[in-house]
Amino acid sequence: MTRLFGLKLSLGICVCVTLLLAGTSFAENIPMELEGVGVDEHLGSTIDLNSTFKDENGSTVQLKKYFNGIKPVLFFLVYYDCPNLCTFVLSATVDSIKNLSLTSGQDFEVVALSIDARERSDLAKMKLQAYLKAYDRPGGNNGWHFLVGEQSEITKISNQIGFKYKWDKEQNQFAHTSAMFILTGEGKISRYFYGISYPPQDMKVAILEAGHGRIGTIADKILLFCYHYDASTKKYVLMASRIMSVGGAITVLFLGGYLAMNWRKERALHA
Repeated sequence: MTRLFGLKLSLGICVCVTLLLAGTSFAENIPMELEGVGVDEHLGSTIDLNSTFKDENGSTVQLKKYFNGIKPVLFFLVYYDCPNLCTFVLSATVDSIKNLSLTSGQDFEVVALSIDARERSDLAKMKLQAYLKAYDRPGGNNGWHFLVGEQSEITKISNQIGFKYKWDKEQNQFAHTSAMFILTGEGKISRYFYGISYPPQDMKVAILEAGHGRIGTIADKILLFCYHYDASTKKYVLMASRIMSVGGAITVLFLGGYLAMNWRKERALHA
């Protein structure tokens, strides 16, 4: 019972961090436990892709291994022994991208970095395998990467992204907010997502937006054209004016095709 209460309390703290510090403030005075915790958005900034870590197999890698200049990257600052919130963030991502036509490894990469310098590659690999099993997408396994590293490198990346966290001795875990980040293939911060639920439509538009040079179909181009990111709500919304523009263009194309077809029929009759 005590352990269950502790989990509920820690989850409550994490949710409060998200609500209080992810762009919306409900109180003037932040509790002492949450001071210095949150996210400072650095949209447009580029993280250091020369930063060095260990991957899930224990190999030394640089972040640039996962950034090819084109494919977007879903980036996470979590820790693998987290009792609740990190699991919710990663699971919510899996639930979201499973509903997309896009596939990890082909259309985007997934990179998680532990904020706990004590964690090692064996734990990263165990967690990676669990999420790959949940994702269960043919051909998608090669797009997932779970990293661990030294504190100096972890701190550098978290500062560049604006992810602020600290160790809570009383709870024996990290106090942090729930967030994930969309980066371009060049390592530029394109979008921040908050909470523990990511609508697939929002996720797809964010990925397309970050990988603008790799929009593969006309449907993707129309989707990107019709949706606009609302910074006040942190969500993508339909733009009525753009929908009308697309609708008008489709109408013109339809009428043009109809008139051309009838013109050909008339010519055939009088030939």
